Amino acid sequence: MNLSLTPAEWEALALSLRVAACSLLLVFIPGIACGWFLARKSFPGKVFVEALVHAPLVLPPVVMGYALLFSLGRHGFLSDTFFDSELRLAFTWKAAALASTVMSFPLMVRAVRLAIELVDARLEQAATTLGASPWRVFWTITLPLSLPGVVTGSLLAFARSLGEFGATITFAGNLPGETRTLPLALFTELQAPGGEAPAMRLAIISIAISLAALVASELIARRISERLGRSA
Repeated sequence: MNLSLTPAEWEALALSLRVAACSLLLVFIPGIACGWFLARKSFPGKVFVEALVHAPLVLPPVVMGYALLFSLGRHGFLSDTFFDSELRLAFTWKAAALASTVMSFPLMVRAVRLAIELVDARLEQAATTLGASPWRVFWTITLPLSLPGVVTGSLLAFARSLGEFGATITFAGNLPGETRTLPLALFTELQAPGGEAPAMRLAIISIAISLAALVASELIARRISERLGRSA
């Protein structure tokens, strides 16, 4: 089977990588902040906040895409209230990046939260007792010790963004050269007569990229953990 990509397929691959990279940039700092907040803070209604954060993991992606379209579409209630009426977000590549951000955010938060919960809180308390500010405690103790979880969450979010389909096609559409990412290109090929071979080619490439991201996540997290263990 010929694995060489056509110009349209290269375009879809490049767009998928750009969308995934932008999604990771958007999710990185908020994901770390939310993971720390859920790991270290207790407050009334925390269970509902956790459910809201993790909702994209269990809701159909099309529902999340519809929610984005309803709120941020051309006549969405958030668009009409907070944004310029001329601002066009839906059915652009930026919409694909935002949809991927929403769908990958819970993975980032969950990985960071679990990593921070494994950090001994007594170390943070000792640093605070010695006069360290909360920001310095986080930057010098919490974040370095939870770095494997941050790396894992980042690469999982990146891989999830590469494979995002339902929310993207609902909020961003399937426009060639504009919003047609790799999963959407694969779907399009499956709908066309004789598209089995191109679809198989795109599926193999998607699997290879996703597995590479997962393997890299495991190797990097393991190496960081070994370094932390040697320095302890």
